[in-house]
Amino acid sequence: MSSARQDGAEVNTTPAEWRQELEALPSLEQLGGAIPAVFLAHGSPSLITPKRLADARGSSISAIQGIDGPLAHFLKDLGPALVEKYKPKALVALSAHFETPGGGITTDYGDENPLLFDYFGFPDELYKVEFKSRGDKQVAERVVQLLYEAGIRSARLTNKLEARGEDGRGFAGPGLDHGVFVPFIHMFNGTAPIPIVQVSIPSDLRPATQHAFGAALAPLRKEGVLVVAGGLTVHTFRDFSAFSPELAKPHFREWEKSIVDAVAVPEVTRSIALTSDFVQPEARRKALFSLVHHPAFRAAHPREEHFIPLYVAAGAASEGGEAKGARMVCGLWGAKTVIFGV
Repeated sequence: MSSARQDGAEVNTTPAEWRQELEALPSLEQLGGAIPAVFLAHGSPSLITPKRLADARGSSISAIQGIDGPLAHFLKDLGPALVEKYKPKALVALSAHFETPGGGITTDYGDENPLLFDYFGFPDELYKVEFKSRGDKQVAERVVQLLYEAGIRSARLTNKLEARGEDGRGFAGPGLDHGVFVPFIHMFNGTAPIPIVQVSIPSDLRPATQHAFGAALAPLRKEGVLVVAGGLTVHTFRDFSAFSPELAKPHFREWEKSIVDAVAVPEVTRSIALTSDFVQPEARRKALFSLVHHPAFRAAHPREEHFIPLYVAAGAASEGGEAKGARMVCGLWGAKTVIFGV
């Protein structure tokens, strides 16, 4: 790694490092029964693009997010680690690719979750991939109940008869979007061991709104439900060099480093000022919220939908458990994964 890449913008990027981080996560007992919440680097369709096709397309995204790249290998470790350590009964997924006014549209797809291939212009093979999972009506109804109790009146169930987006095969349809099934193919080896329910995030993309939305879901963590909110830390099609740690302009490195630094801030900080202690509550939340004001934020995210799932995950871990820590278990370039509530 070049000296430019030793600036702290990339952390825990090797299998040995991220496995050590996953192993170090506290047990469910240590967390008082509250499963942590996850901001997941959900990657792109490159994660399921055969190498020969990726090479033909020549995208810089594949170096990190390709089918045999480091993100894919991390996801293969992450899924089993979470299931084995926390033994969730279900998974509630939120994605940068499913937003609705107010949020809270919750899938009730029954015995088999359909897939929404919500990407366009890709090789035919990418519209034939499979990911097997089932829904859970009880969990879906609980999600709607919690959101409704939090004042989110837009929360409701949706089923297979209701289209929720455009499909690259030429029609509108229901289903888990690629921000869910693409990473989960790697995390769960093509078949989910537990039910999956997807919930739309609010189309109001302000950090405070997303954080409050996540906080409404916090009780699920003590009910055996793993909350996973997926996005990316770099998502722009205006500068494709941004996806490459070797080619990205300096301001992208400053942006990525700022995320590492914000996650590392303790939720409560104490400093000694002259003769008295100064306690700053919610220090990490403030650091995370400030990221959208970073000078390079709009370069990395012309629209913020891929970054704000981080606030959903942070919000879900802000209540419902005593542990308030956060760990960047894998800090790949543009594709960082953070575990909250540890």
